[in-house]
Amino acid sequence: MRWLAKPAYSRLQVDERRRQLLELGTDLFASHSYDELSMARIAREAGISKALLYHYFPSKRELFVATLQQSAAEVESLTEPDPELPPLEALSVSLDAFLGWIEEHPVAYGKLMESSHQPEVRDLVADIRDRTSERILGGVAPDGAPPKLRAAVTGWLWLMDGVILDWLAHRDVPRAELRELLLGALAGVVMASGEGQALTG
Repeated sequence: MRWLAKPAYSRLQVDERRRQLLELGTDLFASHSYDELSMARIAREAGISKALLYHYFPSKRELFVATLQQSAAEVESLTEPDPELPPLEALSVSLDAFLGWIEEHPVAYGKLMESSHQPEVRDLVADIRDRTSERILGGVAPDGAPPKLRAAVTGWLWLMDGVILDWLAHRDVPRAELRELLLGALAGVVMASGEGQALTG
């Protein structure tokens, strides 16, 4: 009978529904603090029942972590270095792609840094830094990085977050100049480690 309502939420396949919920979650967590949001509010924003939201994500924390992981995967894909380029040029291209992503998602990046006291966020950020450090070191020291070079690159990644937060707060440095500033800082710490040839090899 045509007047009978169709079963609720039957129109979208599971993967498509989950993708939409992740997109919504990303937007909401980017514009609200973690504590400001409840599963009831997220379900309301999605136009679904709270029970259905719990079916896809058993807790708010799991949804939050899933949105962070999705963003991290997107950034990792965008910044994959080109193995055909010299190390410093490959780094420049990857860094520019990263800054471009931040320009498009400034609130999300800021909220991520603000939430770094939460264990899941702290662990995710640490994992991103470790993986990024491995990618950089794999490009500049494929035969293995000396300890001081490893420490220099790791420290630079921490420095980069502080520089970017200042950039977002003031917006008085063009993106190209910020990229060159960060590359110069990396070159400086690598030179100080005694492994300056790694960036030009």
